[in-house]
Amino acid sequence: MTTKTELTRVALGSERLLDSGGLAGRRVGIVCNPASIDSGFRHIADRLAADPGLRLGALFGPQHGFRSDVQENMIETGHARDETRRLPVYSLYSETREPTAEMLRDLDVLVIDLQDVGTRIYTYIYTMAYCLRAARRHRVKVIVCDRPNPIGGAAVEGPMLDAGYESFVGLYQIPMRHGMTIGELARLFNEHFEIGADLEVVKMEGWRRPLYADQTNVPWVLPSPNIPTIDSAVVYPGTVLFEGTNVSEGRGTTRPFELVGAPWVVAERFAGEMNQLGLAGVHFRPAVFEPTFHKHAKTSCGGCQIHVLDRETFRPVEAGVALLDAFRRAKPDAFAWREPPYEYEHDKPPIDILAGSADLRKQLDAGVSAREIARSWEKPVDAFLKIRERFLLY
Repeated sequence: MTTKTELTRVALGSERLLDSGGLAGRRVGIVCNPASIDSGFRHIADRLAADPGLRLGALFGPQHGFRSDVQENMIETGHARDETRRLPVYSLYSETREPTAEMLRDLDVLVIDLQDVGTRIYTYIYTMAYCLRAARRHRVKVIVCDRPNPIGGAAVEGPMLDAGYESFVGLYQIPMRHGMTIGELARLFNEHFEIGADLEVVKMEGWRRPLYADQTNVPWVLPSPNIPTIDSAVVYPGTVLFEGTNVSEGRGTTRPFELVGAPWVVAERFAGEMNQLGLAGVHFRPAVFEPTFHKHAKTSCGGCQIHVLDRETFRPVEAGVALLDAFRRAKPDAFAWREPPYEYEHDKPPIDILAGSADLRKQLDAGVSAREIARSWEKPVDAFLKIRERFLLY
């Protein structure tokens, strides 16, 4: 007989806000997408629209759209109208990244209920930051409904963003894996980075820092097209770096960011060399795949699938750097850093925008090992942990 692991019951910030009646009499806008559901699969826009005590005035969507149907980066989403709820849908990944005065004109409060994935480069947290900036300027209150960090809130890892490398995949000086919830990040951005909006964060009940998303009763809905599973989110802090290379990060497959590969790689040899590194908590299984779109579309790519065996000891960013090094060594004249533009940055190499500085690229080009590179992050991360401590809610 098998026993089912008991899930921790978590009351989301959105559930607590709506159950409290705290929006009574308000004119409300909501920043959300398909992952903005509660533990009963009820979408926050539906709950707001059905509440007779308030008036839902507008819907706002982040990158990939309110429907999360737009696949690629740098493909903007137009404004639209939601025929079900008979409301305007404003895209915050369009000609504007932040709500305009016209969009906010008839609102008393802007509610944000977005599922982050725990990685600095994920743009939803910067959509939130831009909303805070606009709300401060136009004197609109912001309420952020807190949600679990799906890869836990304990581990912090990776290079810091350096001044001068700010972009829409990194506005503030935080590490690649930040170990914070979206509500905690809202407080950090608003206070430490001095946005200064009228902000309220509605905490969760029941969530604890070590919990991954699949250890709670909160259903997983893919927050964007290429994070389909929690397994994808677990490896994403490292393999997202492949967006800065000519190696496939598995887009165009059913396992994006878990599969990585390139046409010049022999899968068995490559995976064997990765496993010989002895990285904690992970196994690299030889894999050959053919992306249906994106890099190397309809071309056979050799590489590996990343199987995480122990989430507590697995270090995704260090593993991602080790993989980068292995692909470079597999065929140095075939591997290349991707050329700009990337997320509207037209000058700096995309790998620098992703890593947060030029250091990682220069270290790898100089032959520095992944372990040594990871050690170079430790002091900056320790300094960040001291700042982070002030804004933790759990």
